[in-house]
Amino acid sequence: MAKGPSFIDNDGVWVEILGQRRTAPALFLDRDGVVVVETHYLHEVEKTELIPGAGETIALANRRGLHVVLVTNQSGVGRGLYGWAEFEAVQDRIKADLAAFGAHVDAVCACPFHPDAQGDFGRDHPDRKPNPGMLMKATQALGIDLAPSWIIGDMHTDMGAGRNAGLAGGVHVQSGWPDLRDQALAEARADFPVLGANSIDGVRDIIPLLAD
Repeated sequence: MAKGPSFIDNDGVWVEILGQRRTAPALFLDRDGVVVVETHYLHEVEKTELIPGAGETIALANRRGLHVVLVTNQSGVGRGLYGWAEFEAVQDRIKADLAAFGAHVDAVCACPFHPDAQGDFGRDHPDRKPNPGMLMKATQALGIDLAPSWIIGDMHTDMGAGRNAGLAGGVHVQSGWPDLRDQALAEARADFPVLGANSIDGVRDIIPLLAD
């Protein structure tokens, strides 16, 4: 496997830790379709656009003392559609756009593996959602308290990752892949509720960590 940026860990996964280690719950967020507009394999800075409400929601989580962690499957890297340099450029744009709202993320984890990807990337991986590996990497680095933490995603695999990591619950938003709502709701269990919202703009009143 080609050597990538310094953020690539020994598993071949992007793990960028930006916040300080402290015991606190986290708001885990999928990226495409949740924080930024879904463009299908986003890798162009000029197409990177925050979804309305993303900056405000993340800024609120910051003020509440939560860790905010992006956990994103990026099979486009594994498929050879773009590289880590393009991913990093998009991330830099997202960070800048969030900063305009006084918002920031504490960690970014991105998994390039997919069974249909190329070469060494062409397999399932413990970090590829719905597997919980990315959430656990961030937890180990930041000291996250998983039990009260929540995840927001636009796919059922996001909900599965949250459930498999032992989170309190998940919210499926329809701003990315709305047709997956039923599959996302099916990930709910007695100890893992899955709620629905139109977008990240609507989660501030329904996630206990954010609601007044």
